[in-house]
Amino acid sequence: MIGLIQRVINASVSVNDRTVSKIDKGLVILLGITNNDSLKDAEYVCNKTVSLRLFESQENNFDFSLKDVEGDLLVISQFTLPASVTKGRRPDFTNAANATIAKPLYETFIKLCRDQIDKVETGEFGSDMVVNLTNNGPVTIIIDSMSN
Repeated sequence: MIGLIQRVINASVSVNDRTVSKIDKGLVILLGITNNDSLKDAEYVCNKTVSLRLFESQENNFDFSLKDVEGDLLVISQFTLPASVTKGRRPDFTNAANATIAKPLYETFIKLCRDQIDKVETGEFGSDMVVNLTNNGPVTIIIDSMSN
């Protein structure tokens, strides 16, 4: 499981010109689920996402986590993250889990996050979404459960 995390001032996601979710200060995670992912991967990426110290203290150090600052979380499914670009010019998506595997893990990931964070918003799984965000920093981190 791959999570691309961005620290944001605000963010929103729209489907068919309709805003389905929005957050204020917090994190946006684009979540890529692979064929080999399990509950263990969802737990790992969730725990890292909510506990990584990505928010600054008065000394401008990364001293606070999403939980510490009581920030919001926006979770967006992103099947393109596990793509391979090693051959040719077209991304190979065979490592991305199909919807029958990915959707239950995506929903489990959201539940795990909601157990730890007050405000967790989502996109619409499988939909063509427009994500707007104001990256703060910019701070962008990649978490890969296969790298742990």
